[in-house]
Amino acid sequence: MNFKCLIVDDEPIAQNIVKGFIVDTPNLEVFGICDNAMEALKVLQEHTIDILFLDIEMPKITGLSFLKTLAHPPATIITTAYREFALEGYELDVVDYLLKPFSFERFLKAVNKVTHKRETKKTEIRTEPKTYAYFKVDRKNMKVNYDEIIYIEGLSNYVKIHLENHQHIVYHKLIDLEKLLPEGQFVRIHKSYIIAIDKIQAFGNDYIEVADKQLSIGNTYRERFFAIVSKKRGK
Repeated sequence: MNFKCLIVDDEPIAQNIVKGFIVDTPNLEVFGICDNAMEALKVLQEHTIDILFLDIEMPKITGLSFLKTLAHPPATIITTAYREFALEGYELDVVDYLLKPFSFERFLKAVNKVTHKRETKKTEIRTEPKTYAYFKVDRKNMKVNYDEIIYIEGLSNYVKIHLENHQHIVYHKLIDLEKLLPEGQFVRIHKSYIIAIDKIQAFGNDYIEVADKQLSIGNTYRERFFAIVSKKRGK
């Protein structure tokens, strides 16, 4: 499994250094590079990022101020020339704090903290697999079994969970809900849709059919979708 990395820094030289370190590190991939926090916010709203390499001093909003706005931020490694913000960074539960210029060895040490934490979490999940989750619906917590979900539709700050005979509207962002779902059982096919893989009735090059509905496959998600489907078909 590769860890998807997002670089957020307004300095091209710093961007290229971190990019080069990522490329030279097994199991890491550069998902994107953003010049400022507003660009990064759009990426985080539409995609699942594993590691965020975040500069502090940037135009419009600082990296730390941006981090405070995220309800469920990715594992974050601060990259900055300013030592004085270290304490505030750790109070925001950042994984590590890299002072520019930093070496490849120091970069690896920070990344290993993320990968170790992720592997530990995966072991816990394998030991005690979860088959359901509780979601707040109409002022009460409703139990939803994962195998009853057909697909999930994103509606701005809400999601609509489509089950076989009814629906739940939940105050939750789709990007955050995606992280809660069991790996291998669901796949995101569009910025607005996550579908249960075993509920797919049919699919074409740019759509899938599920629960007698036709849902579009977004360009960003097409390659991953067909890779997963191919594995399910034993190819």
